[in-house]
Amino acid sequence: QVQLVESGGGLVQAGGSLRLSCATSRGIFSIYAMDWYRQALGKQREFVAAITTSGRTNYADSVKGRFTISRGNAKNTVYLQMNSLKPEDTAVYYCNAHRAYPVTEDYWGQGTQVTVSS
Repeated sequence: QVQLVESGGGLVQAGGSLRLSCATSRGIFSIYAMDWYRQALGKQREFVAAITTSGRTNYADSVKGRFTISRGNAKNTVYLQMNSLKPEDTAVYYCNAHRAYPVTEDYWGQGTQVTVSS
């Protein structure tokens, strides 16, 4: 079982920055790809950013150039640095760990609220 605990959410003005953290179990970065998703009120959960076991990153077009996903291996933590925040970034942000081989596994954190005021 993989435990994921998000933190760092809050209220920020448009144009501001926040850094989300996802604390994980030790040593999972070599086994699981790590993603950030978000879900706005009344909308479906959507992909935000991903980092593979080899460290390659990928972003949704809506956040490309503004958000950065990274890993702190020593701290077993995944980060999402969010700059130039917009009101449409308001959502609950979720950390996800997943793999497809040798078995399919998918784990989610409890989420952290990000609210961007205009």
